[in-house]
Amino acid sequence: HVQLVESGGGLVQPGGSLRLSCAASGSNLDYYAIAWFRQAPGKEREGISCIYSSDGSTKYTDSVRGRFTISRDDSKNTVYLQMNSLKPEDTAVYFCAMSMVVADLARPEEYDYWGQGTQVTVSS
Repeated sequence: HVQLVESGGGLVQPGGSLRLSCAASGSNLDYYAIAWFRQAPGKEREGISCIYSSDGSTKYTDSVRGRFTISRDDSKNTVYLQMNSLKPEDTAVYFCAMSMVVADLARPEEYDYWGQGTQVTVSS
């Protein structure tokens, strides 16, 4: 069993920055990819970035590319999402998710484990 715990959310002004953390624990952390999703009220869950275990390669959706950066610290079993130049439309609950086999940002159902989410609010 794997547990994912997100942290780092909060209230920030437009143009500001936040860094989210996703700490993984459990008996099997031999994952394929870890991704960040977000869900705004009344909207579907959106995959925004992922990082692959094998080589650390990354993917971003167009809405965050150039503003957000995903990274990992294997010594801490933690994945980060550095979010810069935040906009009001980035307001959402942010989730991290782990996939053990395959990963597609457009298919959240492929992810095996999920964190509880952390709220990010961008507002003046």
